[in-house]
Amino acid sequence: MTQSTGGNKDKKQGEETRTGKEKKEEKKESCRDFIYNPRTGEFLGRTASSWGLILLFYFVFYGFLAGMFSLTMWVMLQTLDENVPRHQDRVSSPGEVTFYLHSVCCRIIQHLKQHRNYNDSIQEQNDLCLVGEYTEQDAEPIKKVCQFKRSTLRQCSGLPDTSFGYEEGKPCIIIKMNRVIGLKPEGDPYINCTAKRDTPLQMQYFPPDGRLDKMFFPYYGKKAHPDYVQPLVAVKLLLRKEDYNIEQTVECKVEGSNLRNSDDRDKYLGRVTFRVRVSE
Repeated sequence: MTQSTGGNKDKKQGEETRTGKEKKEEKKESCRDFIYNPRTGEFLGRTASSWGLILLFYFVFYGFLAGMFSLTMWVMLQTLDENVPRHQDRVSSPGEVTFYLHSVCCRIIQHLKQHRNYNDSIQEQNDLCLVGEYTEQDAEPIKKVCQFKRSTLRQCSGLPDTSFGYEEGKPCIIIKMNRVIGLKPEGDPYINCTAKRDTPLQMQYFPPDGRLDKMFFPYYGKKAHPDYVQPLVAVKLLLRKEDYNIEQTVECKVEGSNLRNSDDRDKYLGRVTFRVRVSE
């Protein structure tokens, strides 16, 4: 009885082993058939004709989407002007930018190298425009550029004094307005600077009174007005010895009847603030 029982166990174990091997083989064969079934010619469960129809569907579908996108983009581009932005409600008034120019101890002199187009030799190639009059040229495809020579800034031009006043403790600050297409400042626009301290700080402006001549306006955009240079105003801080080693905070505003320099949501609209400290 014992031998018979042992024999039955061996038979069951053998059958279980064969069954396990057969299952593994079936799984392998099933995986191979799923990838490619030679009997039906299917690849990944689909015949060649089925794959062809699917690819054709997606080709037509995505081709239609691409065509619709291209059409809508083309229609939208037809409504845009190449030279003038369609929406300018957020840039009705310009901001300001300052440049600290010092060729000896300040690295920011690199800004001057970016503005070589203000050199007199280059500006002489531009047009002489009527002082105090807008240079309107709507009908011209390429707009002319009015001369603004670097020498106009006189003591702050970097020509008579390459240190821009820093060596004598009376630094020059260069101010320019950001470009706004179509802007026509009314009246006599100018830059006005004030020091935030109890006693007034003496300053000297170049050109005189910090004027921004109207002949440099309007600006027609980078494409139509490629060589345009906006006018600059230089402010020379006439610091005294008692002003040395004290940080001076100066705020400059652009003034004009239609130019805004006060806005609760944009504190830098039409103005710029900078700090200067001169050490002995």
